[in-house]
Amino acid sequence: MHSAPSLVDSWRPLKAGACRYGLALLGLLIIALLHLNISLDHWTLTVPEGDSFAALQFHLASLPRLVMTLLVGAALGLSGSLLQQLTQNRLVSPMTLGAASGAWLGLLAASLAFPALAAEHGHWAALAGALLSVGLVLLIAGRDGIAGLPVILAGMAMNLLLGALAIAVLILNQQQTRGLFIWGAGDMGQIDWSWVHWLWPKLLPGLLLLWLAPRVLTLLKLGGTAARGRGLNLWPALLMLFLASLWMTAAAITAVGLIGFIGLVAPNLARLCGARTARDELVYSVLLGMLVLLASDAVALLLSHWLSEQIPTGAVAALIGAPALLWLARRQGAAQDRQALALPQGRDCCKVRTWWLLTLATVLTALFGLCLQYASQGWQLAWPSDVLWSLRWPRLLSAAAAGTGLAVAGVLLQRLLHNPLASPDILGLSAGAALAVMISLLLFGQALFWLLAPIAAFIGCLLVLATLLLLGRKQKYSPALMVLVGMALAALLNTALQLALSQGSSDSLALLGWLAGSTYRVSGLQAIALGSGVSLLIGLSLFWQRALDLLSAGDGIAHGRGLDVPTTRLVLLLLVSLLCALVTSLVGPVSFLGLLAPHMAVTLGARRIQQQLPLAALLGCLLMLLADLIGRNLIFPLQIPLGIVASILCGSYFIFLLLRRRLA
Repeated sequence: MHSAPSLVDSWRPLKAGACRYGLALLGLLIIALLHLNISLDHWTLTVPEGDSFAALQFHLASLPRLVMTLLVGAALGLSGSLLQQLTQNRLVSPMTLGAASGAWLGLLAASLAFPALAAEHGHWAALAGALLSVGLVLLIAGRDGIAGLPVILAGMAMNLLLGALAIAVLILNQQQTRGLFIWGAGDMGQIDWSWVHWLWPKLLPGLLLLWLAPRVLTLLKLGGTAARGRGLNLWPALLMLFLASLWMTAAAITAVGLIGFIGLVAPNLARLCGARTARDELVYSVLLGMLVLLASDAVALLLSHWLSEQIPTGAVAALIGAPALLWLARRQGAAQDRQALALPQGRDCCKVRTWWLLTLATVLTALFGLCLQYASQGWQLAWPSDVLWSLRWPRLLSAAAAGTGLAVAGVLLQRLLHNPLASPDILGLSAGAALAVMISLLLFGQALFWLLAPIAAFIGCLLVLATLLLLGRKQKYSPALMVLVGMALAALLNTALQLALSQGSSDSLALLGWLAGSTYRVSGLQAIALGSGVSLLIGLSLFWQRALDLLSAGDGIAHGRGLDVPTTRLVLLLLVSLLCALVTSLVGPVSFLGLLAPHMAVTLGARRIQQQLPLAALLGCLLMLLADLIGRNLIFPLQIPLGIVASILCGSYFIFLLLRRRLA
C-alpha cells in the first residue's frame, strides 16, 4: 500500500520552479546591466543624469534598445513555444517552419512596392507572407507529418525558395535596398522609443495567450479525441493559436528584421531546465527568449566596439542557434523518416526519344542564348558580333559546365548516402564552399580571389563532409539528420553573408553578385578551366559506375562482391567535393538543381546509374542554360543572376512536386 505524499514532497516541485525562475530573472538582470554598460561604453552602475551626451545616449538609444530586445525576445520565445507545443515537434520554430522567411519577403516586397503604406502597416504584409509560407509547408507535410521531420524538411525547402526570391529582389533594387541588408540580419542599432511604442501594443495578445493557451495545449497533449470529449472545439482553437504565433513573429520582424533561432532555442532550453506543464513552458520560454536575445545583442555590441563595424544581432543569434539545431537534429533525426519527402518515381525505362528531345532542347537553348539579341528593330536572332561573342560564349560554357557538375554531384551523393534528398546545397556542401570562398575574399581581396577560390571551396566542402560523416555515423547517416545538418550550415552561411554585406565595401558588392550565382565576370580562360575540370571529374565518375551500382545495393552486397567500400566511398566523396568546389568557386552556390536533376532523370525512366548519370548531366546543363537565357533577357536591359533564376525555377518545381504528391 502506497503512502500519501508528504507535505515536503508536494512542495519540492514548487521550490524547484521558484529557484529556476529566480535564477532566470537574476541572469536577465545581470545581462541587462552588462548590456547597458557595453552600450554606453563605460562601466558604472549609476544612471547618467543631466544634459550630457552620456545621459542622452542612455535615455534615447541604450534604454530603448534594451527594451526592444526584451520585447522581441519575449515575442519570439512565446511564438516558438506555441508552435512546438501545437505541433508536438521540438524542431519547429518560426524559422524552420518558413514563417520568418515568408514574413521577411512579404515585408520586403511591400516596402519596395508601397513604401508609404509599408511604413505604417508593414506588419500586415509580413503576416500575409508568413501565412502563405506556413500554409504551403503544412499542406506539404500533411497532418501525419506535422509532428515529425517532414514539416521541417518542407520548411527547409520553402526557406531556400523564399531566400532566392528575397536575394533577387535585393539585387534588382540595390539603390532602394542598400540599407535593408543589415536590417534583414536583425538590426537593433537604429531603435528608438518610437519603435518601442509601435511594437508593445501589438504584443499585448501574448499576455492573453499566457492565460488562455495552457488549457488548450494541455488538452492537445491528450490527443484530439480526448480534447473534443472535454468540450474543446479543436480546429478553431488551433487556428487561433497558430495565427497568434505568426502575428507576434510578423510584428517582431517588422520592427527589427529577421532574427532566427530564438524561437527554436528558448522552448528547448525551457524543457531542459525542467519546464513540464504547458503554462510553465510558455512563461519560461518568454524569459529565456529575452535572456538569449539580450545576450546575443550584448555580444553584438561588444564585437561592434572591438571591430569598429556594426554587427547585426541576428548574426550573433544564428551563431548560437545553429549549433543548437545540430544538437537537436542528432537527438531527433531518425532512420524511419528516410522517405519523409520522397519524390515521384515516374516511368520504368527511359525511351530513346527522350534522349533526342532533351539533346535537341539543350542545343536550341544554347543557340538562342548565343544568338538572341536586342537591336533598334527589337528582338532578333542573329549570329553575334565579335564583341558579343567574346562576352557570351564564356557565360554559356560556364553555365553548362556548372549545371552538369551539380547534377552529377547530386547523383553521386544520393547513391552514396542512400538519401533521396541529398544534393550539394541541401547537405550544406555548397554552403561550406561558399563560406570558405567568402573568407578568402575578405582576407585576401579580389586580386587573389580567382586563384584561391577553388582551393578554399574544396577545403570548405571537405570540412562539411567531415562534419556530416562524423555527426551521422551514430545514426547510420539518416537522410533526415543529414538534411538538418545542412540546414544549420546554411544558416551559418547566411550569417556570414549578412556580416559581409553590412559593411558596404566594394568586396561586399562583389560577394553579393557571386553568392547570387553570377557569370557576369567569367572570362574565357576561367570558363575553359571550369569546363575542362568538370569534364575530367565526370569522366572519372563514369569510371566508377559499377562501384556506384554495388554501393546502391548496400554495403554488405558491395563488400561481398570484392569492393573496398570505405576506400571507394572516400574517393567518390572527394570527387563530389571537387565538383562542388569548382562550380561554387566560379559561379557561386545554386540551390535545388543538384537535387532535382537526378530525380527528373529517374522520373524519365533512368533508374540505373548507367542511364541516370548522363541523363541527369544533360538535364542539369539544360536547366542552367535556360536559367541564363531567362536571367539575361527577362527584364532587359537589367539582368538577373543565373543562380537566382535556376534556384527559383527548380525550387518552384520542387514545391510543385511535393504538393502534387501530397494532394494525389
